[in-house]
Amino acid sequence: MALVNSKELPLESLMPDFQLQDPDGKYHASGDLFGTKGLLVAFTCNHCPYAIAIWPRLIGLAKEAATLGINTVGINPNIQPDYPEDAPEAMRLKIREWGISFPYLVDVEQATAKDFDAQCTPDLYLYDANHKLVYHGRLDDNWKDPTRVTKHELRNAIIALAEGLPVATKQHHSMGCSIKWR
Repeated sequence: MALVNSKELPLESLMPDFQLQDPDGKYHASGDLFGTKGLLVAFTCNHCPYAIAIWPRLIGLAKEAATLGINTVGINPNIQPDYPEDAPEAMRLKIREWGISFPYLVDVEQATAKDFDAQCTPDLYLYDANHKLVYHGRLDDNWKDPTRVTKHELRNAIIALAEGLPVATKQHHSMGCSIKWR
């Protein structure tokens, strides 16, 4: 497992369009995923310890964000034979086991991850209703232990976006396992 940080990206960048399947083969187009206020895009997977550690918080935050008009989508770029725990069949099991209430999509060709310049799992992006990037950073200040979190950066960004307030421009990189590029 190689630990890497997300890349710094210019705020207000337009979100790349994509069309990906969920593990059951249903297609989801990026433009159809937005809530009235925006969309949270999470590049993540099933096997990375960093991703696993934040999954429960991400799922809870996605439910809260949905009530504020911000939808969530998960995208798994680690689809390859060397990582069977990230295969669509395993994703289907995790959706049920973890109670994932948002689309969790399969990026088989890794083209979407490349278009977003995603680097790690998790790599988190928050877009406004105009498809402009307002936040690209970590979930909070303690990936490992939710009881020690003191700064809820992504949650604060979601609330600010939903309330029409400026999102803080000081953002800390997300960190996690490198995407398993082919």
